Amino acid sequence: MKTQKGTAGTVAKISVATLAIMNITAVVSLRGLPSEATYGLSSAFYYLFAAIVFLIPTAMVAAELAAMFSDKQGGVFRWVGEAFGPRAGFLAIWLQWIESTIWYPTVLTFGAVSFAYIGLNGASDAALASNKIFTLVTVLAIYWIATFIAMKGIGWVGKISKWGGLIGTIIPAGLLIVLGIIYIATGGHNYMDMQQSFIPDLTKLDNLVLASSIFLFYAGMEMMGVHVMDINNPSRNYPKAIIIGSLATVCIFVLGTFALGVIIPAKDINLTQSLLIGFDNFFRYFHIPWAGSVIAVALMLGVLASVLTWVAGPSKGIFTVGKAGYLPPFFQKSNSHGVQRNILLVQGGIVTLLSLLFVVMPSVQSFYQILSQLTILLYLIMYMLMFAAAIVLRYKMKDAERPFRLGKGNALMWILGVTGFSGSLLAFVLSFIPPGQINTGSNAVWYTVLIAGCMIMVVIPFIIYALRKPSWRDPSSEFAPFHWEKK
Repeated sequence: MKTQKGTAGTVAKISVATLAIMNITAVVSLRGLPSEATYGLSSAFYYLFAAIVFLIPTAMVAAELAAMFSDKQGGVFRWVGEAFGPRAGFLAIWLQWIESTIWYPTVLTFGAVSFAYIGLNGASDAALASNKIFTLVTVLAIYWIATFIAMKGIGWVGKISKWGGLIGTIIPAGLLIVLGIIYIATGGHNYMDMQQSFIPDLTKLDNLVLASSIFLFYAGMEMMGVHVMDINNPSRNYPKAIIIGSLATVCIFVLGTFALGVIIPAKDINLTQSLLIGFDNFFRYFHIPWAGSVIAVALMLGVLASVLTWVAGPSKGIFTVGKAGYLPPFFQKSNSHGVQRNILLVQGGIVTLLSLLFVVMPSVQSFYQILSQLTILLYLIMYMLMFAAAIVLRYKMKDAERPFRLGKGNALMWILGVTGFSGSLLAFVLSFIPPGQINTGSNAVWYTVLIAGCMIMVVIPFIIYALRKPSWRDPSSEFAPFHWEKK
């Protein structure tokens, strides 16, 4: 951490290395590695492709928008609203909140599987991890524990998120890669097809569905844009930190995926269990089978930390916008710690209902995949709005101050904005196709859930917006007006 002296005294500044590490911590999650390990060597192509057309454009475009409105509340609501009006802005922040709400059961399913593997009997652990009732109960237990912790305030959330992220994500990620390297170096059997082409067969659309989930791996980078003004010389150092963080993130994902691929045959990979199975296989090879239970506990802590971070994030954003008159007073209630109590309770109710899908889906794995796809679809709509807004604002607010600007003219913004929008649109279309690798049950159920889910979740914010009343605005709200409202 560096310091910079100014008229107001000494202000702490984030170093390039610190910001790069923050980017890695915010984005990296191990739960999705098995879904890409099924692709073998070609998984690296998907990771690099998604980084170029989505991760880097998201980080850079969000940085300009965050710096441009650093003194105004609203986040993505502000960015999209300034370009297309408050109705579109409300849709954007609603999607950011609701997609995270739908995402909870998927990440918590991974937490439930981690909990199942705390035992020392691999066969019984695998059976328990596949048990729908066990998974349902564990998902709900972890989620509501996280919610009650979040209601204690940001102090609790910060401590648990910090240590949980380190113990449950960063350390296991490094360990997985090291174990894979040592395993191959010491003569371990490599189950990955090394004759496979780096560039996959792009004509098989159903095989691209799981690859589109990589976009969700990289989602959330736009939240790091808030730190663009916390670094010295942001026009030079912010892109440097983003590139370093992005390269490190891609390396972790690629090497972690390869580590699973060399220890588990592609045909045996399970989306929810294979990370734990991979660790167990490595530890048995190195004659330390008990270490699998330790990793399972660590990964579960990582899930709790991740859920806590998101429980306290998007819900806080829509709470702030709601107080400006976009949500009924019921959703503006907070507890003694200033935490958005009613929104968290409603969010918990939605998570509970979604988790009950366990009883109608053919397997835990199929439930995990269909909710993951719905999450991707909703989040990608928000990203398309964000990229389009960034380009439009170059013309609607061409004279506005931009402390961090992408290029001197508009060319670089057009390149990054169109690239990010096009990549998001491609992933959006692919996400509707049922994956060929796993059993998702009836295609009719698959399409019904995804299409109806998207339509319902997009229509709801428009209904809320149409019903809003002047009385909804909290008199204490200090939400700044849009640029055209100042004229």
